[in-house]
Amino acid sequence: MAPLDDLLVFDLTRVLAGPFCTMLLGDLGARVVKLEHPDGGDDTRAFGPPFQNGEACYFLSVNRNKESVAIDLKARGGRELARRLALRADVLVENFRPDVLGRLGLGHDELRRENPRLIYCSISGFGHTGEPSWVARGGYDLVVQGLSGVQALTGTPEGPPTKVGLPIADLVAGLHGALGVLAALHARSRTGRGQHVDISMFEAQVSLLSYYAGIHLGTGAVPGRFGNAHPTIHPYQTYAARDGHLNIACGNDGMFRAFAGALGMPQLADDPRFSTNPQRVQHRAALDALLVPRLAEEPVDTWLERLDAAGVACGPILGVGEVLAHPQLAARGMRVEVPHPTLGTHRTLGVPVRLSETPGAVRTAPPLLGQHTRSALGELLGLDVTTLEHLLARDP
Repeated sequence: MAPLDDLLVFDLTRVLAGPFCTMLLGDLGARVVKLEHPDGGDDTRAFGPPFQNGEACYFLSVNRNKESVAIDLKARGGRELARRLALRADVLVENFRPDVLGRLGLGHDELRRENPRLIYCSISGFGHTGEPSWVARGGYDLVVQGLSGVQALTGTPEGPPTKVGLPIADLVAGLHGALGVLAALHARSRTGRGQHVDISMFEAQVSLLSYYAGIHLGTGAVPGRFGNAHPTIHPYQTYAARDGHLNIACGNDGMFRAFAGALGMPQLADDPRFSTNPQRVQHRAALDALLVPRLAEEPVDTWLERLDAAGVACGPILGVGEVLAHPQLAARGMRVEVPHPTLGTHRTLGVPVRLSETPGAVRTAPPLLGQHTRSALGELLGLDVTTLEHLLARDP
């Protein structure tokens, strides 16, 4: 038994933020029925190369544990099928621009009148309320990273603003969407009523500013780019060893003392410029002038061994391939293989949320376009073949 295995999620999303949200719900057991346009489906089916036997790696990465139903919402029968699915569902997740689904008769207000238990989750660039000019804008990860302050904080002080390597604005919006749906489900268990979950990529990204926002709100200071360093802790950054780089994170004064000892420089911990973290932050340039040449004398593996033995938080800089081959990921079941209709075997990441009694799982591979159109619609809506084919006809 999985925690959400009694729920039906109607997925009207595409690209990344929305599909990531619905994948998380599917990983936890929900039945996710994904609506796609018959002509090409989710945009990410064409995002490539790379492709695997014609399937885009991008699409495969965020659409497991879903059923694909191909419906044209511009056709009257398609809209009717979508409406019936929404009335049958516990949760609807969509990431159209605000008001698009309302014009099709599939907006929150219309559907909740007929299905008051429906939890309707909208993920958009800037939310469904607020300044009209911003509500109407589309949400793109790169643009939101710039608007949210994240690019201004990423990169080296002397370099240009830099986006995070991952599409962090999309992914965080998807996480917040899943969190909002779970909160709404809990509230429904007490009230019997669904509600609208309104997720803005912009706000979700701004929420990650955390202590950077706290610094500005508390002092008026405007945080800048620190590269791989930390604005309020030192040493807490990436350093060059003789043959590569490693991360060293001295989170407290005791760990710094252990670090200094492991370097063979115990006197650093007694130097009044470096004995406490505020002093080390104030005198980071002077401290780094001593640390950088010392760390460059030995290879990465030597430093990792010494620092681990001393109880100093540290780690290597791994590439994606090295990460996916990490023995801890294998031991925790974070690499999974499932059958796929055309690939034979689909290799994917596992479920990171570990529940001891009702765990989630990767049950099925990402679907082919329209793979479940007739089976899912026939089962869920109880339609006979003639009626189903009539509604699937793409008449305006």
